[in-house]
Amino acid sequence: MKIHPTAIIDPKAELHESVEVGPFCIIEKDVKIGEGTVIESHVKIHAGTRIGKFNKLFSGGSYGGLPQDLAFKPETKTYLEIGDHNILRENVIFHRGTVEGKATTVGNHNYLMGNVHLAHDVIVGDHNIMVQNTMLAGHVVIGDKVFISGSVGVHQFVRVSDYAMLAGLTKVVKDVPPYATVDGHPGAVVSLNVVGMKRAGISADVRLAIKRVYKVIYHSGLNTKQALTELKKDPNPAPEVQKIIQFFETSKRGVVDHRFVSGGSDEE
Repeated sequence: MKIHPTAIIDPKAELHESVEVGPFCIIEKDVKIGEGTVIESHVKIHAGTRIGKFNKLFSGGSYGGLPQDLAFKPETKTYLEIGDHNILRENVIFHRGTVEGKATTVGNHNYLMGNVHLAHDVIVGDHNIMVQNTMLAGHVVIGDKVFISGSVGVHQFVRVSDYAMLAGLTKVVKDVPPYATVDGHPGAVVSLNVVGMKRAGISADVRLAIKRVYKVIYHSGLNTKQALTELKKDPNPAPEVQKIIQFFETSKRGVVDHRFVSGGSDEE
């Protein structure tokens, strides 16, 4: 184990023998860190944090600190859980959960850039990218392969579904559906995330089916319930179409509206 002599590590912390810890880091008790994880300088890892394998934690980060919730009682046993192969850049701040025995969670293969903030009880899936100064409020849920541009703010309890893209400086106050690009104040759907879908290998036929679904939901003159009823008449929908329908049906905050962009196109 390569530990810088200025690092302070509680003897009750559990670090794999291959973990590297840089200068002036503080690792408290009840911390577990897996194989191959590298921690740069001036990182604080609070009690109750679980970090998996082959992560890279850049300098200045704070992981698993007390939630910024005035009702939270510090003696409540909660956690921060981070998976494997994540790159977590400078000065990120992740808070632990607020519910007894529960955790703020980050999945695998995520790239979170500098100053990203994950508030209490946030859930982040896999293969997501969050650009500088992304701010996720409490209980936000991020799916898989989401791209969040710089200085985006996401309201508490919002869900952002798979393959969505959030444009820079967007204010997100409602749920973001799959495969959509959202922009504005408040955020609205402006197009499909065509680039993300192509990179994911989603075929042209499926992309066209997704486009048709959103036309029914947003541009048919039907309300959301009527639009979903119409879409469910298809006896053999693609899984991607089923994902969109299920997302709308399970939304509690409501889903972002659509904004037409003059001269733009949802599909290539």
